[in-house]
Amino acid sequence: TAVWQNGGFSAKFNSSSSIELLCKTEHLHFNFRHFAKLQTVICDYKNKTSIKMKVLLLFLTFITINIYGQKKSYDQKIIYKTKFDDAIPVLNVGTFHMGETSDEQSTEFDELDKKNQLEIKKLAKLLAEFKPTIIVIEDVPKNDSLRQFSYSEYIKNPKKKFQKPDERELLAYEVGRLSGAKKIYGIDFKESYNYNISVKNNVDKTTVDKYWKLLDENETKNPEKGIPFYDLFKLNNHPQYLESLININADLLTYISSKNNSEGADEAAKFYHRNLVMLSNLNQIPVEKNDRIFILMGGTHTAFFMDFLKRSPKYILENTFDYLK
Repeated sequence: TAVWQNGGFSAKFNSSSSIELLCKTEHLHFNFRHFAKLQTVICDYKNKTSIKMKVLLLFLTFITINIYGQKKSYDQKIIYKTKFDDAIPVLNVGTFHMGETSDEQSTEFDELDKKNQLEIKKLAKLLAEFKPTIIVIEDVPKNDSLRQFSYSEYIKNPKKKFQKPDERELLAYEVGRLSGAKKIYGIDFKESYNYNISVKNNVDKTTVDKYWKLLDENETKNPEKGIPFYDLFKLNNHPQYLESLININADLLTYISSKNNSEGADEAAKFYHRNLVMLSNLNQIPVEKNDRIFILMGGTHTAFFMDFLKRSPKYILENTFDYLK
């Protein structure tokens, strides 16, 4: 019989190829030097070891590595339940605007090009694997009846031509059609703000310029121009890319202010308010326990909603990259 011990973990081997495993403590510490000793013991009993014993050794190795780990610190422990048992799954996807847009920054994209439309359909097929029952888009709720009619017509005739299609008709409609979703809603809220505000005697004279230089470095390493459509779409949904959009469109404004004032923050608050109203609009959509929601919006709204939905007890976020393979 051979015995190997490592802290609170022990394994006993005998000639009948039986193994006894014992975890004596909650905290396990794996030391590969001890594991090497185990291998030496096994070698000593090499002539007596059957194929079954080798299989059991592999099993032991697998179990040992899997149970190895350091005890979590208190701040890493889950102490609260944050989601309802019947939380609604949501796939929250960001996109550049594929048609006309009033956004200051836009992506060059020919939405009428046949090759581009084919790429969008391939993407829609991947996203449709989520199997949503409800489609949510960047449109104002007052258009819901017209939008529902337009979407229903597309389901009946997927070859339907739109005069000025954008990501809603090209991508959201197709995702919904492929997954059999019958309902579509808009949650947008229009509220303008001055994202180009400047003030005299700005207190912080360095942060904004330093951030734009940092952004230029990131864009040089991760260019948006000249890359395939699918790669661009994945880039637009990378968590760090999304977070940068909140900086660019809102948080960076908090560094623009004169002494004892908050000119930039006041403008950023308007954009935060817009997104909070959009969340409120989402919360007003009637849902049932088996519903699954697919959201398609411009990237900055998607970024805000990533934060909102992580905290919301009503919804549970799906990992976008489980579908962007």
